[in-house]
Amino acid sequence: MSFLPDDLKQVVVFQNATDDELQSILKNSITRSIEEGGFFFMQGNEANYLYILTSGQLKLMQSNVNGQQVNLRTIHPWQMFGALGAVREEATYPATAQALEDSSALAIESGFLRKMLKTSPHISFDLMTLMTSYIVEMQERYRELATERVEQRVANALIRLAGQTGVRSEKDAGIVLSFSRQDVAEMTGTTLYTVSRLLSEWERQGIIETGRERIKILKPHDLVRIADNLEK
Repeated sequence: MSFLPDDLKQVVVFQNATDDELQSILKNSITRSIEEGGFFFMQGNEANYLYILTSGQLKLMQSNVNGQQVNLRTIHPWQMFGALGAVREEATYPATAQALEDSSALAIESGFLRKMLKTSPHISFDLMTLMTSYIVEMQERYRELATERVEQRVANALIRLAGQTGVRSEKDAGIVLSFSRQDVAEMTGTTLYTVSRLLSEWERQGIIETGRERIKILKPHDLVRIADNLEK
């Protein structure tokens, strides 16, 4: 599939780039397609490429030596990921990028963008703005881990996902999320057992409906109340 400069303007980092810059980026990129469950890169690999997701969905996750995983971020079409090599030479990927469904991305050599950043301050500024937003989000998630009960953290995660990728159901106006219970556990720093227990209770209350690799939010306001620690 071929892309146009206007396609790249959907990427936050390139929203102020010139057409010539966008054309140059496209000429120096290749398309990579990964099947569901496959990997664009692994934690610890050399960060030789940065990526722009063009279709599908993936998660960035970190693992410790015991194999325990934490879901750091879910990536959606026209978001950039794996860009550390563009700002630091000899960098390695701090996380693994795994496709949650069949996905494709533009791969751009980190060295190429690193050179472009030196002559394109507007792209550098927009990249810095993006990185800052990630830091703010991670600080918020750390605060949730340190101060909130697990049910609040899980409710907050579902609310965030609804705003990012939720699809409105035509049948009952519910908001459908294409995530498993394990995905939610990794996002919230808790166990699969705890997430399953909470989702089962919320399903009993009619707040959500669950299926295989799917969660449908039926009563978002009730989730907000749980997230805010408010009594019904």
